[in-house]
Amino acid sequence: MNKWFLFLWISFFFTSCFAIEKKDSESKPINHEIWNSLLSKYVNKLGMVNYKGFIADSNQFNQYLKLLGTNHPNDKNWNEKEQLAYWINAYNAFTVRLIVRNYPTESIRDIAGAIPFINSSWDIKFIKIENEVYDLNNIEHGIIREYFNEPRIHFALVCGAVSCPPLRNEAYLPEKLESQLKEQAIKFINNPKKNKITKTEIEISKIFMWYKGDFEHQSSLIDYLNLYSEIKIDQTASKSHLDYNWRLNEQ
Repeated sequence: MNKWFLFLWISFFFTSCFAIEKKDSESKPINHEIWNSLLSKYVNKLGMVNYKGFIADSNQFNQYLKLLGTNHPNDKNWNEKEQLAYWINAYNAFTVRLIVRNYPTESIRDIAGAIPFINSSWDIKFIKIENEVYDLNNIEHGIIREYFNEPRIHFALVCGAVSCPPLRNEAYLPEKLESQLKEQAIKFINNPKKNKITKTEIEISKIFMWYKGDFEHQSSLIDYLNLYSEIKIDQTASKSHLDYNWRLNEQ
């Protein structure tokens, strides 16, 4: 494991230990129609992104980011699915925002290199939601992983890289969230570019290494994979991890 991956693993471990305190807010659930429209136009069925399209359509994109930024989820007016759909959409939209603000770039990882004292692109505090300022790590580890027991978010949250889960070309919606997350899990696990699975041998994404505890919370990793894998894996199957391609997931 090289130094960058070691830092990434340590960052994931420690940030997941500290929850972001839930905020008092009077906001009510928002409509994700703008985001849905943008995704349908600028993301293809493989999850590859037309970042130039988002730049050209910046007025609409900024309108959606403003909607996110002025409506912080809360337990008073939002149910659990409304909150989780919001945070997944927010994470993905602000990831796109980070990339287009620094476009062109060969990789999202390169963005942090131009900012002094920032360890990774996921530590850049640029996300303002009501009176709070977050980075992407705060949202993923301090909010989503902390408050929602849902391993399938790792197939929905995107990092703008070829080996990451594909950006869905529709918004996550509370009323469709279960079917959307299930579909993401099936597509990701059975995608031979992300995972190579046979009955007796698996070469899987490093996502299953970095977030091993999330997938083994109630069963073994192979048991979890078998929930969605089209090929049923033996418990004694050999396991290794594929190289991770951090090149930008651009059309």
